[in-house]
Amino acid sequence: MFKSLRNKSRLKLLASASLLLFISGCAKNMDADGNILPERIIGYTTKFSDIWSNESWFSAIFVFPLAKLLNALQPYIGVALAIVVLTILVHLVTFSLTVKSTVATQKIQIIQPELDKIQKKYEGKKDEQSRMRMAQEMQALYSKHNINPFGTILTSFIQLPVIIAMWQAVQRSEAVINGTLLGESLKVSPLNGIMSGKILYIVIFVVMGLLQFLSMQLPSMLAKRKAKQLPKHAQSSAPAGGSQKSMMYGMWVFIMFISISWPTAMSLYWLVSAGVRVAQTLFINWKYID
Repeated sequence: MFKSLRNKSRLKLLASASLLLFISGCAKNMDADGNILPERIIGYTTKFSDIWSNESWFSAIFVFPLAKLLNALQPYIGVALAIVVLTILVHLVTFSLTVKSTVATQKIQIIQPELDKIQKKYEGKKDEQSRMRMAQEMQALYSKHNINPFGTILTSFIQLPVIIAMWQAVQRSEAVINGTLLGESLKVSPLNGIMSGKILYIVIFVVMGLLQFLSMQLPSMLAKRKAKQLPKHAQSSAPAGGSQKSMMYGMWVFIMFISISWPTAMSLYWLVSAGVRVAQTLFINWKYID
């Protein structure tokens, strides 16, 4: 049981990669050239009953209102700012629902050196008594830091449907499909924009990649900084898990690979989303951890 908890970060990375695979495979909204199918566009006049009758309940309840909100905001603040505002609002809602589990996740990263020491203490001991003692010591450590390790799973279960809904809303909103930023179309992929030498597409893609990488690395960076403040006996001399780092880097490469062919509107969404995650991580570390 506790061995699986130790690997929960790795499982979350796998879940995120699976989500990205699912998203990248959502071809029913797109034609062979990567353009949105006309019947899948959620326009200014599209009604809830249209989506409810012809599509899934998920599209009607989650995707439709987000796409309609993008359409409603666009005439007043522009499509780019509409994506920014809606992305921030969605993250604020999910943050309020998952703040406790997010705090627990970051706390577990901080006490990981102590968990490593307990596991190393019982390394190679397969008898039931040793396994029970290890479980008790780990549970005592969780209790000492007021952590419910199972509660961290809640974050993924709540956030994944919202991520999918927001992704599809940006993809299908009429305002986004026909929108522009500084005179450049947001439905053009970063690759085509870069190939044509447009600076805007280069900037959005590069900044998106940097923020995605930072959002993945920041929790670990903060945890290492906090772990150094622990007493010497609580610090671990074991090197950081190479497989977990490799998986994180692999997922980042995968994100960059598929996003270069997305409409630039999607890259803008992922840029803002990663920026918000960085801000949330810093806020949690300041408010609940430090």
